[in-house]
Amino acid sequence: MNAPLQNDRFLRALRREPVDRTPVWLMRQAGRYLPEYRATRQRAGSFLAMAKNPEIACEVTLQPLQRFDLDAAILFSDILTIPDAMGLGLHFVDGEGPKFERPVRSHDDIARLAVPDMETDLRYVMDAVRVIRRELDGKVPLIGFSGSPWTIACYMIEGRGGSDFGRIKAMALNDPAALHRLLGVVTDAVIAYLSAQRAAGAQALQVFDTWGGVLSPAMYREFSLRYLKRIASELQRGDGAERTPPSNGLSVAHTPLILFGKGNGPYLSELADTGTDAVGVDWTVSLHGACLRTQGKVALQGNLDPATLYASPGTIRREVRTALDSYAKGNGGSRDGHVFNLGHGMAPDMDPEHVRVLVDEVHAASRERRLG
Repeated sequence: MNAPLQNDRFLRALRREPVDRTPVWLMRQAGRYLPEYRATRQRAGSFLAMAKNPEIACEVTLQPLQRFDLDAAILFSDILTIPDAMGLGLHFVDGEGPKFERPVRSHDDIARLAVPDMETDLRYVMDAVRVIRRELDGKVPLIGFSGSPWTIACYMIEGRGGSDFGRIKAMALNDPAALHRLLGVVTDAVIAYLSAQRAAGAQALQVFDTWGGVLSPAMYREFSLRYLKRIASELQRGDGAERTPPSNGLSVAHTPLILFGKGNGPYLSELADTGTDAVGVDWTVSLHGACLRTQGKVALQGNLDPATLYASPGTIRREVRTALDSYAKGNGGSRDGHVFNLGHGMAPDMDPEHVRVLVDEVHAASRERRLG
């Protein structure tokens, strides 16, 4: 039995309920900018060795919470665990990022793909969720996550990150039926994966559509958005909990879903209609504008430019306040329904003390504005 939750500010914000201050967590909050993370990685030997060891994954997940007053923890893992479990041979090359030994290039390759078994092939992830929930001891909620089908498929077909997406776009244009078959299998796997994380103890779920923004509008709707809709629909159907109307002050068993995408600004109104609970936005759209496009249908998460963490503490505080006020302006003066975050992840050379300034300012400024 897990301990009762002591801080549900993050979950209440995702339900658009009143909170005393805006909750904050940061994408890649467990990572290379922390010296303790670097020490753990050196001891473990590699990124994958950390991710595949539940005790080490727990240690790394908790490291930023020991430094900063964050309102949520996020599972330490990777968006490519699913294709790795499908047999593609994930490995990481220093300075080049993730690569697959056996990328998907043909109809036969697609035909061989199957949804992994979550409690055998990906048991290390579920065990990590269980260990983290135990060690959190109710301090804050735990977020589980997956890559989006489109983003995962990009790596599967290109065989690596940082590409020009020529191979997958060529498949989309020349053989869309084949790409839809691949995306269908990956979507089945993502739904099973997130459902298993939820069953293991994740209290919120996020889908990272990192590469959705590289698509034209028509291709985005065909090859990314349609699968995000299916994920939201099937996760909600299988949640086993009724949604509670906002502002009733009650805790519920429903596990909220956040859909995040880089470059998703043009599609915010459509994402708000998927059935998700929240939409994460990057820094290329204002929170004011995001509120107007989503019309109060979902909570919003974001959206400070990560590069702000290279600025001076005073500038960081100013930009935090600007983002908080932008959300309130677009939300009819209300500050509820907002989870503060970066518009994408932190970089390895960012100063942990600047992260502290950001987190503390979110709490201080948002509380001040609510009291004022």
